[in-house]
Amino acid sequence: MKHSFKLTVSGLVSVLLFSVLVSVTGLAAPDPDTGKQMEIMFLHDTHSHLDSFLTLEDGEVATVGGFSQIKTLINEIKDKNPNALVLDAGDFSMGTLVQTIYDSEAAELRMLGALGCEVTTLGNHEFDYRSTGLAGTLNAAKKSGEPVPAMVLCNIDWEAMEAEGLTEEQHLLKDAFESYGLQDYILLDKGDVQIAVFGVFGVDSLACAPTCALKFRDASEAAAETVAEIRSNENVDMIVCVSHSGTNENESKSEDEILAKNVPEIDLIISGHTHTTLTEPIQHGDTYIVSCGEYGKNLGTLSMTRKEDGRWIIDSYNLIPVTPEIASDEPTQEKIDSFMEIVDSVYLSSFGYTRNQVLAQNDVVFSNSSDLYDIHTDHNLGNILSDAFLYSVSNADTGDDNPVDFAIVPSGCVRDTLPKGDITVEDVFNAYSLGIGSDGIPGYPLISVYLTGKEIRTVTEIDASVSDLMPAARLYISGMNFSFNPHRIILNRTTDCYIPGSDGRHIEIQDDKLYRVVCDLYSGQMLGAVTDISYGLLSIQPKFADGTPIGNIEDAIIISDGQEIKAWAAIAEYLDCLEDTDGDGIANVPSFYGEFQGRKVVEDSTNLFDLIKNPNKYAVMIVLAVMVVLAIIILLVILIVKLIMKLIKRKPSLSQ
Repeated sequence: MKHSFKLTVSGLVSVLLFSVLVSVTGLAAPDPDTGKQMEIMFLHDTHSHLDSFLTLEDGEVATVGGFSQIKTLINEIKDKNPNALVLDAGDFSMGTLVQTIYDSEAAELRMLGALGCEVTTLGNHEFDYRSTGLAGTLNAAKKSGEPVPAMVLCNIDWEAMEAEGLTEEQHLLKDAFESYGLQDYILLDKGDVQIAVFGVFGVDSLACAPTCALKFRDASEAAAETVAEIRSNENVDMIVCVSHSGTNENESKSEDEILAKNVPEIDLIISGHTHTTLTEPIQHGDTYIVSCGEYGKNLGTLSMTRKEDGRWIIDSYNLIPVTPEIASDEPTQEKIDSFMEIVDSVYLSSFGYTRNQVLAQNDVVFSNSSDLYDIHTDHNLGNILSDAFLYSVSNADTGDDNPVDFAIVPSGCVRDTLPKGDITVEDVFNAYSLGIGSDGIPGYPLISVYLTGKEIRTVTEIDASVSDLMPAARLYISGMNFSFNPHRIILNRTTDCYIPGSDGRHIEIQDDKLYRVVCDLYSGQMLGAVTDISYGLLSIQPKFADGTPIGNIEDAIIISDGQEIKAWAAIAEYLDCLEDTDGDGIANVPSFYGEFQGRKVVEDSTNLFDLIKNPNKYAVMIVLAVMVVLAIIILLVILIVKLIMKLIKRKPSLSQ
């Protein structure tokens, strides 16, 4: 009895000590699980990358990706757990030659279905071929009779559009969505786990979809309503969101983190759009956010356990690199090859190319596409692409005899790099693959516009100031050099802008002179976004050669021999026409592209004189605005002090 008493006291002491430890350290015993587990595989932003492809990884040429390798990985996981779920978060199209049969064959949706993907959503690039293209791919996918993923998206604002009267494009999409079966959410039974999956489309996604004819509601608001509907009407264990909104290093701009905070009932967000590779999930409360990167370079995998309180915890999380060491699933590869044969025969043949045709041999290490976004400086990849635009239009019969002064490439249109070794037609298309022209043929066409010298300086200011807020607007220019200081007042960062003369002279750009500028159609369409993000301070009006403003930017599309000059085809032509320096019958990329060319010079100076010299009108406006705000603040402070002093004087003394 005495021994039992000692054990009881000892046990109580242990419990008390543990309680103290918990209160001091913040440790808590894990919630007991319910025995329910779930394994999920995920993709996003695959951008038509069905086949393995060459790219630059950590400065080295590497072969990555490939749906046939991804299928092998999925099969291995499903062999162990048949209830494992495969999800995709949009932008499954636009990025390789496969997109050229997007609206006729729906290769991307059919291949997602072949992987066993059960649910996807729409990304901004699904609208690149306009409403007819998206409707075409949905109808072609349905018509194929093959397994395709369900599609979910809850924040299309049909109510607002119907109140205004649906346009022809909106009617077309609504019919296609109904035919395909697009829903706000879908229910999936996976063993003893019932899952609800819904989709959302983000603010930045819409900003990056200039040809989208739809209106969208706030993602958090629509998601909250959808989750409430699910909780009210369905008996589900887990709620998953496939989101094409993305994350951002700045948490206040990180749309999927905002969603997680605003709608805490979501268990898991598969986050697409920003091409983010999250090596560890982001967690807010009981909501996890995961991303595996772009182009199918990784397959995201995670396993979760349901806790007693009904929420889920991630037990394991892995991003599996998709490399050539993974065996190819033969039926999947055969299906991909059949699509590529259609690409050769239907699309490339009209340009006189085949996808494996070698255009040039290359010994230069080019920047990769993410460098153009992330590192604000001169990049040889942007330089060679802009040189190609200038060369192609200068050597084409376009009906405009004026020479091309400048050619501009925005980072937002560059999708991949040019590899070392043989550069093929497919490599070139992958590097600049986006869009469609007014002719309905895939590939953004080049446009020719005229800008004043003053507007040209504004173009450089877009790069110097706006592109820090909008990295897709980083610009690479042929025919002009400029410098900027990132420490100067925003909208007044460009410090020099000139045409390099053949004798080394700096030829000044004249404010009132019209200069002929070549770029792709997307760049022209996005001018409005630049105006919006600068609150109207930076505005550019494209003009015809006679100075008349261009109302419809598609009127500026360059036609040669009855056809639009496609941006990717201009690059292919330039590479094919480079000098064959080793005499083997194939062009060679000049070695000078491996050297710094000084087209964009970053002046990293905090010297006071360098910061304030040559202020433009924007700097003056900003300084005046700041001075006005400061004056108001000082005036308010003075008034408050005077008011306090009056109150003190009026306060009766203790002796009264």
